[in-house]
Amino acid sequence: MNSRNLSPIALLTLATLSLLGINNNTWAQVDRSKAPEPGPQPEIAIGDYTLHTLDNGLKLIVVENHRLPRISWNLTLDVDPPLEGDKSGTASFAGQLMKSGTEKRSKAQIDEAIDFIGARLSTSAQGAFASSLTKHADVALGLMADVVLGATFPEEELEKLRAQTLSNLAANETDPGSISSNLRRRVMYGPDHPYGDVDTEESISAITREDLQLYHETYFRPNVAYLVVVGDITPDDALAKVKELFGPMKWKSRPVPNPVIPVPMRPDGNQVVFAHVPGAVQSVLHLVHTVRLQPGHNDVVPVSVMNSILGGGAFSGRLMQNLREDKAFTYGARCNMSPDDLIGSFDAYANVRNEVTDSAVVEFLYEIKRITEEPVDAETVKNTITNMTGSFARSLERPETVARFALNIERYGLSKDYYRTYLERLAAVTPEDVQRVAQAYLRPEQLHITVAGNKGEVAASLARFDADGEIDFYDAFGRKASNLEAVPEGMTAADVIEAYYEARGGLARFEKLKSLVEIGEMQAGPEMVLEVKTQTVFGEGMHTEISMAGAVMMGQTVTPTFGVNNQQGTQLPMSVEELATYQTSLSSTEYAHLEDMGYEAQLLGIHPNRGNPVYIVEIRKDGSTTKELQFDAESGLLMQVNRAQKSPMGPLQITETFENYRDFEGLLFPTLQTQTANGQQMAFRMTDIQPNAKVDSSLFKK
Repeated sequence: MNSRNLSPIALLTLATLSLLGINNNTWAQVDRSKAPEPGPQPEIAIGDYTLHTLDNGLKLIVVENHRLPRISWNLTLDVDPPLEGDKSGTASFAGQLMKSGTEKRSKAQIDEAIDFIGARLSTSAQGAFASSLTKHADVALGLMADVVLGATFPEEELEKLRAQTLSNLAANETDPGSISSNLRRRVMYGPDHPYGDVDTEESISAITREDLQLYHETYFRPNVAYLVVVGDITPDDALAKVKELFGPMKWKSRPVPNPVIPVPMRPDGNQVVFAHVPGAVQSVLHLVHTVRLQPGHNDVVPVSVMNSILGGGAFSGRLMQNLREDKAFTYGARCNMSPDDLIGSFDAYANVRNEVTDSAVVEFLYEIKRITEEPVDAETVKNTITNMTGSFARSLERPETVARFALNIERYGLSKDYYRTYLERLAAVTPEDVQRVAQAYLRPEQLHITVAGNKGEVAASLARFDADGEIDFYDAFGRKASNLEAVPEGMTAADVIEAYYEARGGLARFEKLKSLVEIGEMQAGPEMVLEVKTQTVFGEGMHTEISMAGAVMMGQTVTPTFGVNNQQGTQLPMSVEELATYQTSLSSTEYAHLEDMGYEAQLLGIHPNRGNPVYIVEIRKDGSTTKELQFDAESGLLMQVNRAQKSPMGPLQITETFENYRDFEGLLFPTLQTQTANGQQMAFRMTDIQPNAKVDSSLFKK
């Protein structure tokens, strides 16, 4: 497993993904450029709700529906999110841990009680939710009241959640989607706005039990809460139950902080911000800016029409037609303009190939400008309205929709007939309205153009889109990235690689290795442990088997001339490209002889990794980066490999970390390898390594 192109973990990941593959040919004959013929406008009937305010300020909304013997209870806090700063994650932790123990019940007892009646119970920083059959409504509501009012935030549960979250953050550090999300939040809202908070290892480590208790005591107050009840219950029965469990005697009102939150400013001109994803073959591209648009504003409906035409999720959207259907840059290009009581946002986005990233930006800017400058034809507006009308009508089939409407009316102070008249206002939108709101709310010259991708292959081509011609670089958590420190004069990648082999026992000893057997186990789930065994005869072949309870589930064989993947008894020959990726594993000293295999190595500089300085070495072939190696500057040992790899589901961004180096017959090998592939993390623990062990060469036969 020592720093090879193929690891058992990668094999498992790719095999799993291949089993989930979808044949895209299914949709090959669909003409998405033509909208379906509009049907007749549906009859709209929106159910009523009742509202009652308790003496402690709790607002009870009841949507009565007796079609099914079920009742749901949804508690929502009407509070602005606090600015958490160096303790980002506190509110989320408090919300998650509310049902991890109360003054009456342990976490195990809460879980058992919920399972016994077949109910659902969830909690969050913004409230709580419970649902059950009507006959179990008292028990379900009682459990929800217990976790909302009596949460104790046990220290041991906090530490479990902290460990899990830190593990997820480590995985997200190499996940392009997570990196892009952090980047957008940070640059669009800034560090002084709660929407700009980003969880980091430091912030999660700083959270204490007292912080969780303070958040809960401060914000979970009835005077800022709505309790929406939907289902098989009358308003009187609901009121009686809620008074008993959430009334003034049980839940005390208290003033809740209402700080002044600054309005984020848009950039003076388009700003390109970049987060490096080592080895990425795609760029996660977003063009974003803030929007001052409150829920219920008269422009919300025409804005939704404009957004749908531009790219609001439909295949007929201009962004999809341009970037996917016409240019074939991406599988999907969309946009979203969202109103918000604090600050809204506009976001146009796509995942695109490295080589077309700059071209994709050109097309995004073109379509955003076009809808502000050119009138939209009446037929397009008509068809869009028809589609939106149908979607709205279908949503009314769910009682939860009526509940959401009721909550919005009360929470945002909308008129009582806001949703009853929605279709009238939608039908009244004209092409002139679409262009007006596009000009009013879209800012094609004040965009944050955020990119999570391969810096070496993409960044330079994007500088021309920045108003001042300079790209701002950020790390995976939305912090300004520090430049690589210079290496000692005269030091090269070859020097770093030589030091690596010396640290492990000497290059000469590795060159004398004839074979290697590696045995270990992989935690593939909470209760699933896989055994992994790799047998290699250097220069001849490598054979890997992954087993569970002694039964072989999958495997792989690689030789200088062919490669085969074995998946549940089915043999799948490797492509020439795939085989070339894995064949470097047949060398015991692959990094010492890169030139012989057509690769070149370049020492980029020194960069911190988990607080320790590491040498960054980039491996390239035919002008493209194949992987990035990170060597500990003190020990010389390889700590991390970042690379991209193709799979049946598309390109994988893979990060492998190597820890706990141990001596096996005078040579050091890592005994803990963690792999993250597109945000999914698995760990492999080595139990035995046998240099020059006897290996049956028949394993490498076709």
